[in-house]
Amino acid sequence: MTHAIEVRGLSKSFRADRKALDDVTLHVAPGEMVALLGASGSGKSTLLRHVAGFVAGDTGSGEILVNGRTVQRNGRLARDVRKVRAEIGFVFQQFNLVGRLPVITNVLVGLLTRVPKWRSLIRYFKAEEVQTGLDALAQVGIDDYAFQRASTLSGGQQQRAAIARTLVQNARVILADEPIASLDPESSRRVMSLLAQINRTRKVAVVVSLHQVDVAMRYCPRVVALRNGKVVYDGPSAALTPKMLRDLYGTEADELLHDSVADEPAPAEGLPVPAMVRMELATA
Repeated sequence: MTHAIEVRGLSKSFRADRKALDDVTLHVAPGEMVALLGASGSGKSTLLRHVAGFVAGDTGSGEILVNGRTVQRNGRLARDVRKVRAEIGFVFQQFNLVGRLPVITNVLVGLLTRVPKWRSLIRYFKAEEVQTGLDALAQVGIDDYAFQRASTLSGGQQQRAAIARTLVQNARVILADEPIASLDPESSRRVMSLLAQINRTRKVAVVVSLHQVDVAMRYCPRVVALRNGKVVYDGPSAALTPKMLRDLYGTEADELLHDSVADEPAPAEGLPVPAMVRMELATA
């Protein structure tokens, strides 16, 4: 079986005395929904940016493949990485929308890797492409705002527009970097429910980095935990214990466990979770 994401032996150093990623190996199957956990500075965002092909690892370091296609190898991005990125939807913490442009235009940016360059430069989209964008906005529940400036939307609405962009893109993998960090509890619930729905209905692999431990345990059957750039846990979210979380987060763990979002939606029905491949957190 071809994995949706394969990371093999990836390392990244921003300073000579500290590695942001340290020999990270990770496999994500098609249709899995996986949470990345870890304290600030543990390497979550750095890992997602490497998988997306935004940056390359250390020289001679590892390999990343998405749907069997090389993103980077030995510290160099693949020559056709732009084509591979077309299959990867990225949801940023700060939405990454152009506030002065209409919501529909921001969503149609998801097509830019698939339309001729001259059309992308002048933002010319065919009627059927605009309809695709409107359908995506309807799926995330904000089609009524399609022709408003993106800056007029609330934070939760802007994040849903960003998710609609991945639907237009027809992404086979969605990477979400702290997508609810700046949202209120109700908006957080809607965004996470939406990602879980896309994961279930489209069988898209979703990897989401989160600061809220309880949210990860509620929506993601599998958790990968990072500490100082290393994978220290990879296994079922249900198997995490308060002791293990305190080992991961320190005294902050108790607060994170009680920082819950509103309501109690049904958890995502992911694929069977693989056996834990790494577990270096205290279990007692």
